[in-house]
Amino acid sequence: MSTGKEQLDVEDDFIAAETDDAEPVAEVAKTNLSKRRTIDNLLEERRLQKQLADYDFDL
Repeated sequence: MSTGKEQLDVEDDFIAAETDDAEPVAEVAKTNLSKRRTIDNLLEERRLQKQLADYDFDL
């Protein structure tokens, strides 16, 4: 158990992280979102093509 006041070692060469690190994360998120939209569009097109193929044209 500690006894009252103790001397703490403090490192003077602490370097703060740069705030520019958030920018690549945003780019990754945009890339993932655009990939997801592309996949969604392809799935929608496939679904519509299937509906068109199943449609009875002899009404």
